[in-house]
Amino acid sequence: MKTTGNTMLITGGGSGIGQALAQAFHALGNQVVIAGRRQASLDATTAAHPGMTSLLLDVEDPHSIQAFSRQLTQLYPKLNVLVNNAGIMRAESLSAQGGFLKDAEAMVTTNLLGPIRLIAELLPSLQAQPSSAIINVSSGLAFVPLALTPTYSATKAAFHSYTQSLRQQLVGTTTQVIELIPPGVQTDLMPGSSNGPHAMPLSEYIAEAMSILTSQPEAPEVCVERVKFLRFAEATGRFDEAFKALNQARR
Repeated sequence: MKTTGNTMLITGGGSGIGQALAQAFHALGNQVVIAGRRQASLDATTAAHPGMTSLLLDVEDPHSIQAFSRQLTQLYPKLNVLVNNAGIMRAESLSAQGGFLKDAEAMVTTNLLGPIRLIAELLPSLQAQPSSAIINVSSGLAFVPLALTPTYSATKAAFHSYTQSLRQQLVGTTTQVIELIPPGVQTDLMPGSSNGPHAMPLSEYIAEAMSILTSQPEAPEVCVERVKFLRFAEATGRFDEAFKALNQARR
């Protein structure tokens, strides 16, 4: 995809990776619309970047997604890039006699059903543009799960699989499908993760990811060096080693 001159929607754009991506793309001259559930976070982000705009979106609610999509395409008829970044990550104790189920269902709805529903709503508009792109943000945990967060890891594995199928189905169309595969990054995705010693600093991650997007516009996946151990663990016969290292480090 081209990294300038786009009209872009970034979900979860009020914090973390979504916010940093919004800032980076906005700095390149793109029209950036961020979406999320927290108006205060959206307002703080847009106030710091004149020209960036925001809309409220509850990705857990299919009716909110439908109404949001209608409003978005009316306000921004040239929308040509969708970045599915919104997600939640919660620790789960699977021996807690069902106490984890509410969190598990919320993660499935937010991390998987939400972006699938949003793609279904926006794909016709995206494909009406001369060129467009869908960027799905998965995780290195799609390839080697973190046992502390089993449902999060599972939703990212499913989203990776969905992205591969979406890309194949859109071959020959004007819509490119890109998977952004972050390692652990220092954000507020989970308590304490904003300064986690095993996580990559957010600014470093964004700089490397944007460099890949800019220099390799046809790349189907964006993998920074730090995530390649997880991304290719099974293919290189190192899955057991990676699983052990990942889970021992986070006990």
